[in-house]
Amino acid sequence: MTAATIRVNEIFGPTIQGEGALIGQPTVFVRTGGCDYRCSWCDTLHAVDSAYRDEWQPMTPASILMQVDILSGGHPLMVSLSGGNPAIQPLGPLIHLGQEDGYRFALETQGSIARDWFGDLDLLTLSPKPPSSGMETDWQRLAECVEAAGPATRVAMKVVVFDDADYAYAREVASRYPGQPLYLQPGNHTPPHPGEEDGFIDMNGIMDRMRWLVGKVTSDRLYSATVLPQLHTLVWGNLRGV
Repeated sequence: MTAATIRVNEIFGPTIQGEGALIGQPTVFVRTGGCDYRCSWCDTLHAVDSAYRDEWQPMTPASILMQVDILSGGHPLMVSLSGGNPAIQPLGPLIHLGQEDGYRFALETQGSIARDWFGDLDLLTLSPKPPSSGMETDWQRLAECVEAAGPATRVAMKVVVFDDADYAYAREVASRYPGQPLYLQPGNHTPPHPGEEDGFIDMNGIMDRMRWLVGKVTSDRLYSATVLPQLHTLVWGNLRGV
């Protein structure tokens, strides 16, 4: 790999964004490989675990954009940069190249690595991981990510919630960042295993958690939060590449 090469796990779409501030919006996904976290309920292990690195293709920004352009039919739309943790990858040149052709870029990361090119994004979603993930939040690094976005990039917070401890964590995020939109979503406790991406999903359990989460937010009057499901999960379950 060269400095300008990006490790890509998969590129797919157009489909809809299933989460957060852009939910329902048509998008092409560029999923990068590699992550500095190992969340207990990760639903994209194929893009996280180094055991699957043979599936990650080194690509130049120009080759990535060419594939995005083919998928979109030459119509610039939103490009969602995901992972793994896409902040690991040198995505600045891709963003600049795509914006020259009218594409917009959104990126989601846990907020553990700040990049100066965050300020070139249209949307930065910071999704710090709650206690159920088994990961510990470095609040200083999260703050550095917010600062790196600068005034031109929209910043939103998103927290996956499985239980009361996660909900308390989400309230902590809300108190630390009262000026940022906060999106809460129920976690998928039956994530797919690599190679079994159309496997069993406990949709009833997920919806029970959704109703519980709505009840918590309304009873606590946490009116700054927006509670949303994973729309792609409701439509396609654990199916990959949609």
